[in-house]
Amino acid sequence: MDNLSSPSKRLVSLDTFRGLTMFLLIAEAALVYDSLLEAFPEPGFLNSFFTQFTHHPWNGLRFWDLIQPFFMFIVGVAMPFSLNKRLANHADRSQVTKHMLKRCLLLFLFGTGLHCIYSGELVFELWNVLTQLSFTILVTYFLINKSWKIQLGVSIGLLILTEVLYRMYNPAVPYEHGTNFGNYMDMILMGKINNGGWVAINCIPTAAHTIWGAICGNILLSKKTDQEKIKLFLIAGIAGLVLGYGLDLLGITPIIKRISTSSFALASGGWALIALAFSFWLIDVKKYQSKAFPFIIVGMNSIFIYLFAEILGHRWLNRTVGIFTTGFLELLGFGEHGLGIITVLCTLALMWGLCYFLYRKKIFFRI
Repeated sequence: MDNLSSPSKRLVSLDTFRGLTMFLLIAEAALVYDSLLEAFPEPGFLNSFFTQFTHHPWNGLRFWDLIQPFFMFIVGVAMPFSLNKRLANHADRSQVTKHMLKRCLLLFLFGTGLHCIYSGELVFELWNVLTQLSFTILVTYFLINKSWKIQLGVSIGLLILTEVLYRMYNPAVPYEHGTNFGNYMDMILMGKINNGGWVAINCIPTAAHTIWGAICGNILLSKKTDQEKIKLFLIAGIAGLVLGYGLDLLGITPIIKRISTSSFALASGGWALIALAFSFWLIDVKKYQSKAFPFIIVGMNSIFIYLFAEILGHRWLNRTVGIFTTGFLELLGFGEHGLGIITVLCTLALMWGLCYFLYRKKIFFRI
């Protein structure tokens, strides 16, 4: 069985994993999930299913809570591949370090800039995934040449640090919204707290996702057999699920995505590892690659399409598409919910089409 020992060999499963994650994100920006929930408001199978594409309000875990951890994990998996390629082209590591610092600065600026667009005015808010990714990438980069034991140790240390900070700040109710350590730090950093419960210091525990991804990336680059790689990912993934859900069920640390508790980081990291194992087995081992193409092209311009979707997707494109879908289909007797679903699906199709256009023109935005 072939293994991926060469950094120049393309890991199609990672492209697929990234592309599928980004496709789900732009579907959210196109308001697909909101429209489907509005179409099926009554309790039942479809309502419960589409509710999985919304964040859990606090203590619990839904499918949509996994998307950000998946994204940060995928970035980590890709880092050994991209860094090896850059080091092969630039013998001077200092040049690579400068590039990484520039990349993280741009991600930070993109993330904070998006909040200004959301608010319609200049604000300083640090809750965007890109802002937090700028921190997790930097931490992972300076660990990338360390042994997996050191990398794993640092990641666990970050989770322990999170536990200690929350428990020391408010021992009675460490994870209550409005009175937790994350809220306290937000008041120091930004002079405000997020109404939804999100906190800026999520970047500390979620750095573990990017570090774990980098460990997996190095395993994929190793000369281990494909079966050995998959086995390692599955064992580690199951361990993460047992620890994460165990901490929650035993009442030790609740699973809360909005403040990224250690139990959440472990459980979501476990799902990320299992998803990587399945993707690697299906796409790179079993070679089911042709059907992955629609997702791969989305992942090839991941940062660009994310920014486009967040800035223009539901703010402009959805309304523009609605002018035509509503204008024509309303005459045919389509109801409000039907028109809404068609509009958001057309919006999603146009954003996918933009990715396809860029792919055909070989235009790939890199930072």
